[in-house]
Amino acid sequence: MDKILTKPHLSFEVFPPSASIKNPKIYQTVQALGDLHPEFISVTCNNKQLDFEDSTLKVASYIENELQVPGVVHLTARYFDKKQIDYILAELKKRGISNILVLRGDLVPGKVPKSDFKYASDLIDYIKQRDSTFKIFGACYPEGHPESPNKVTDIRQLQNKVAAGCDCLITQMFFSNETFYQFEEDCALANIDVPILAGIMPIVNRSQALHVVQNSASFLPKKFVAMLDRYQTNPAALKAAGLAYAINQIVDLVTQNVDGIHLYTMNHPDVARHIYQETQTLFAM
Repeated sequence: MDKILTKPHLSFEVFPPSASIKNPKIYQTVQALGDLHPEFISVTCNNKQLDFEDSTLKVASYIENELQVPGVVHLTARYFDKKQIDYILAELKKRGISNILVLRGDLVPGKVPKSDFKYASDLIDYIKQRDSTFKIFGACYPEGHPESPNKVTDIRQLQNKVAAGCDCLITQMFFSNETFYQFEEDCALANIDVPILAGIMPIVNRSQALHVVQNSASFLPKKFVAMLDRYQTNPAALKAAGLAYAINQIVDLVTQNVDGIHLYTMNHPDVARHIYQETQTLFAM
């Protein structure tokens, strides 16, 4: 759908459970998200289950065809070969899905990667060569990919993605807007001129907060850490503070003319609804 890159806009990400077609909760979730009129809803791909057709594809098809909201499927380069990709592209065409988020994909212990696509840029190039009408999204990392030796190398890899045919970039979550603005400048200097959507993850519960602190490579600003420290034992206060923090990020980003906000919903439509209600007038301008 051509309107997918209008500016500014709000979009959402969901992750389907295994065998999601038999799990009505995911459809209740995306229905609630669809009611908020997002620019698109992206659906993750689980490398561990590799049940792409019974989860990611079916959920994205429901979003696209039943909710009439653009659906974006995640595809990982590491664990698909050319034959599988050809089949998936044909199925996407049948279902009217024209948007793909291409990732390299994390390594899965005990699972041997396929050899056809080493990097996300390889898969992007292959898809564009097969059918240039697909709109391709790519991942980017404002603080650099954890496996990159430095930011210069990371930006070069990003240039490769765009040269291969990536139409739009979505960032990993970040908690410092200044980090994002510096990343935008770095991309502009490297002549990376595709839209960059800011990935925002509202922190609304203690387990999520602990995971971020322990496992995220993201820079955690002093005020963010203070928020977690103060409210980590008060669930209601932590949720309220986490939502307020995310909303403040979004207000600042939209004020600074961001291309779009991509909300990592963690399958919590109530969180998405609250943020939508507090920020919808910003996206109407």
